[in-house]
Amino acid sequence: MATENIRTKVLEKATRIVIKIGSNVITTSGWKLDRTVFADIAQTVAKAKKRNKEFIIVSSGAIAAGMGTLGFKERPKLIALEQAAAAIGQINLMALYQRFFNKFGCSVAQVLLTHDDLKHRKRFLNARHALDSLLAYDIIPIINENDSTVVDEIRFGDNDHLSALVTNLVQADLLVILTDIAGLYDRDPKTFPDAQLIPLVEKITASIEKSAQETRSTISRGGMVTKIAAAKTAASFGVPTIIANGKTAGNLEKILQGKKIGTLFLSEKNKLTSRKHWIAFTLKPLGEIIVDDGAKTAIVNKGKSLLPSGILRVEGEFAAGEAVACRDQGGIEFARGLSRYSSAEIVKIMGCKTAQIARVLGHCPSQEVINRDDLVVLNRI
Repeated sequence: MATENIRTKVLEKATRIVIKIGSNVITTSGWKLDRTVFADIAQTVAKAKKRNKEFIIVSSGAIAAGMGTLGFKERPKLIALEQAAAAIGQINLMALYQRFFNKFGCSVAQVLLTHDDLKHRKRFLNARHALDSLLAYDIIPIINENDSTVVDEIRFGDNDHLSALVTNLVQADLLVILTDIAGLYDRDPKTFPDAQLIPLVEKITASIEKSAQETRSTISRGGMVTKIAAAKTAASFGVPTIIANGKTAGNLEKILQGKKIGTLFLSEKNKLTSRKHWIAFTLKPLGEIIVDDGAKTAIVNKGKSLLPSGILRVEGEFAAGEAVACRDQGGIEFARGLSRYSSAEIVKIMGCKTAQIARVLGHCPSQEVINRDDLVVLNRI
């Protein structure tokens, strides 16, 4: 099927769309917010809303806007200065979004998140309900990481990753990542002038991930590497992604019309459930369980749970119910899940038969260390 036809079908099915806007898109070379970009995005979204499309915007730019006010020439290295820049810039950022969306008859709402808000399932669902309520009242949520208070322990890492998690949070149909380059190239266009844009990626392979070289910027955290990772995360939830240049006026409108702009990444056919996507991508593993080849085969090929008999050792400290990485004897992480036992308990029962758990621990809340319903095989993602 031609790329144009694929895009048309993707856009026809996309009712709820997440748009991620990078710092380099909405700022000028002097770290000022670019009003022409805000106007273009607001007008385009307002027109598309009349066609019964819903939009959630994940916007970077707070730190960049604050840098301009404080006179910084590059992103500050001290967290306190970064937080100060974000606190100043977030006000200016939202003021412009409100001004331009109101001009075209739309209302917006600010939503600031940290990783801590999404790692707890109850709070994750509460955030989903809040965003659903805003959309039900025809209000556009504008989401950013809460950079004015966030620390490394509760940071998403970059807004590309956050936007991919938001596709699961709001159960979106499409992710659009607007950046300052045209999309994915077959090689670095800054080094090779004859580099060719790749219009369609049916599956994100290891070679594609390798070809996405990390870019350096004075204000943004990510590069093409983080955007490919975001597309892969969204794909596992059944959401296609378009990466395109957001600085070019009219590009977003062309994208929403199904025109061949940027790179389209198709979604996985066997998508994860929302809960398993949350386990695989939203949670951060607090420890590791190393298993033997038999346990790995049972989990990967047969869809089985992780039993104590197949565990060789445990790394890190974690409580029951927390996320852990499952690694093979070569150190490769092949699965991720929620442990039903603490690390201290697993040390005592590893290598044991399930019938021995009660005798060793004095209780047996579960025969599985990780039940298959709480376990995600990563090589299928």
